[in-house]
Amino acid sequence: MRTVIFDLDGTLADTSGDLIAAANGCFEALGHGPQLDPRADAATAFRGGRAMLRLGFERLGADDLEVRVDAQYQPFLERYGAQIDTHTRLYPGAMAAVETLRQAGFAIGMCTNKPEGLAEVLLQRLGVRSAFASLVGADTLPVRKPDPAPYRAAVDRAGGQVARSLLVGDTVTDRDTARACGVPCVMVTFGPDGRKVAALEPDALLEHFDALPSVVDRLIQ
Repeated sequence: MRTVIFDLDGTLADTSGDLIAAANGCFEALGHGPQLDPRADAATAFRGGRAMLRLGFERLGADDLEVRVDAQYQPFLERYGAQIDTHTRLYPGAMAAVETLRQAGFAIGMCTNKPEGLAEVLLQRLGVRSAFASLVGADTLPVRKPDPAPYRAAVDRAGGQVARSLLVGDTVTDRDTARACGVPCVMVTFGPDGRKVAALEPDALLEHFDALPSVVDRLIQ
């Protein structure tokens, strides 16, 4: 069975608004103003909670950077989990493309560096959890992307074979994961980095989800 594995943040859904709101909440609780901009810092949001906290503390001129990041990471997760779908939206055409692939007999799964529990909650809130036969998060295994193990687990749990699969993502982490597994990588261009992702030399660029079924059919034989 041919298999398509999706990243979540910045690929399937624009989660940046809720991620940045949670990070800014941490800074505000410490007596600072918001340190991150919802638009200008969207790319950092898609690199995860620690990346956002680190950027904020750098802007504050903190010396003990990693200590502060570690201290605020759990509060960040709690804030984010409490308001995980206030601003988050699926990208146009995302689920229509997923359904087209499912109807064509593809196995569909997800491999994300969001903690599994948060990814589960978000997909349920968005009403799309049932579309994904597998969900592997940052803490599902002892390792996370770009280590190949989570991707392989996502394919296996979806009922597919790695040799006949590909990854749809939006960052260098996704590109490196695909390369580590020896599978094609499709990168979306509608995230904050736009067509700059072409510099990562993915196997295909995706301008809109409408084109995904034909791209997948070309890349997986």
